[in-house]
Amino acid sequence: MYYSFLPPSDGMEKRVKIRGLIQLLACPLFILGCSSSPLPPTTEQTFQSLDETVEELISLADGGEGVSAARSRIAAIELLLADRQMETAMEQFDELLQNEAVEGELQLSVAILGARIALANNNPNAAITRLQAHQNEATASTNNEFWLILSESFLAQNKPTEAFNAIANILADPQASNAGLNDTVWRALIQFETSELDALASNASSYQARGWIELARTVAQQSTSIKGQLDAVAQWKTIWTSHPASNALPAALSRLQQVWDSRPKTIALILPLQEPAGIAIQEGFLTAYFRDSENFGDSPKISFYDSSALNNIYPIYDAAIADGAEMVIGPLNKELVNQLQRLPALPVPTLALNYADNPNTTNPANLYQFGLAPDDEIRQAVELAVSSGFSNAAIITPIGSDYTRLNSLFERAWSEAGGTLVSRTTFDSTTDYADVIKRLMAIDSSERRAEQLEALLPRNRIEFTPRRRQDIDFIYLIANPRQGRQIKPTLAFYFAENLPVLAYPSIYDGSRNSEANRDLNGIVILDAPWLINQGDPLKESVNSNLRQASGPLQRLRALGLDSYQLHTRLEQLAALEILGVEGVTGNLRLTSDNEIQRELQVAQFTEGALQSFKGFISRVD
Repeated sequence: MYYSFLPPSDGMEKRVKIRGLIQLLACPLFILGCSSSPLPPTTEQTFQSLDETVEELISLADGGEGVSAARSRIAAIELLLADRQMETAMEQFDELLQNEAVEGELQLSVAILGARIALANNNPNAAITRLQAHQNEATASTNNEFWLILSESFLAQNKPTEAFNAIANILADPQASNAGLNDTVWRALIQFETSELDALASNASSYQARGWIELARTVAQQSTSIKGQLDAVAQWKTIWTSHPASNALPAALSRLQQVWDSRPKTIALILPLQEPAGIAIQEGFLTAYFRDSENFGDSPKISFYDSSALNNIYPIYDAAIADGAEMVIGPLNKELVNQLQRLPALPVPTLALNYADNPNTTNPANLYQFGLAPDDEIRQAVELAVSSGFSNAAIITPIGSDYTRLNSLFERAWSEAGGTLVSRTTFDSTTDYADVIKRLMAIDSSERRAEQLEALLPRNRIEFTPRRRQDIDFIYLIANPRQGRQIKPTLAFYFAENLPVLAYPSIYDGSRNSEANRDLNGIVILDAPWLINQGDPLKESVNSNLRQASGPLQRLRALGLDSYQLHTRLEQLAALEILGVEGVTGNLRLTSDNEIQRELQVAQFTEGALQSFKGFISRVD
């Protein structure tokens, strides 16, 4: 049986019936693993505060010995944890460990209690270590609380596979079912990608486990539409009629109908419709809108407001609200987003398509920010480099104010990650790329040293081979496709063909010209799935029905597609009912600051085409 403790609401007097509660907490069915008989019932009706109850339990523990004293102290710790009195709970747990009785029949209960304390202190690693030391005992006693807390600990470490495997020990029992269990199973499963769920399904060891996985798969396959998910869940129920979740869906799925019913019926888009960027976002948004209308019907009413050349957002925003908008998407201009951020609150949910300049300013109620932020792209490039074991970086950037900012973003992120920038260089449109690479790799210094030697020694006694610097682990390259196609071969010419090159997404224009892109072979980028994944039917349809678009405009179309997908999901993201949305600009998550953060896809140019991959960047020696 699983017990979940919640703090009482503010102002509620925390009073308990002292004798009855002490007897309940001392009961072996409450402290898992006990086997003695409960105390006889009492008719006493005296009431005491929670603190007084804890004091009496501690007094009983201090005055007793052996198993009886240990149970009293465990009961006190349970109450302290329920009341979030962590410091006192830890002090009493230390006292509990001094009782030799905890090494006997209570050791599993004590391990679970210690793991709960560690988890409450944001130390899941300690919780896992403590529990795994008693895993054999938990298996023998089919202790459900053990596996639930172990699963919660793995979830806190972002290890959903281990979390689900822990819960599978409970799912093997057909009688194990309660709301707490169902919600924990679901929180583990929603962290898996569809391909990972497929692998789990093939290894499912019980009816319950397979049913859960199939439920997660069917919901994930309809991730672009709440109505599609509702239909999928209904279909799943007709097949898995005996599954525990069929009668008691996880809370997040139970609320789907409510989320669908409360979705905005009228949406206002504020976009610069006289500019290519605004048109591209509009195209993407309408693509998603008509796809949903065709598949599910009952689509919202859409109104467009042109923000081209606007320097004041308030009149057009107020007009949209006056026209009945239940949600606003836009604006795109950063200064207009700044203006919205200065308001104390917004009347309806508003998904801005850019980020305000001041990230430390608290967003007003109802303001969400979503865009193609270079911060996301550079931060994740740095994380990939660090996870690949790199310490020393070099950077190549064009000359210009925009590129100076990108350079600064990379340098700051790399420094904060503990890396060292050992070389940097820039280029312009007239630059000889050979000179750029020679500066970056310190080959020019090697050549100058050779010239100095030649001036001192007879030429026929010198055999010179240029050498590049050896302290660079990888190169971060900011360039457009034309520049990249010249820089990469130049690196190879100057003895750096084996150095990993990680590039900003601007290096890819979205074209499938494998002949031209062969000169980018080996370069790794992090970009929107919309640009990387080939063969997507929706993308093929867009490309065949709409005008050809460059890489930047394709990314903006993807932004429009995802803004439509997000418009029904913000409430779920804010309530943590879903951890993210699989979008075409990336896997989308909502931060505590109400900003949508994108997790990009990693890919490498191979034979002139981008190939998606997971893992680390390898250095070829």
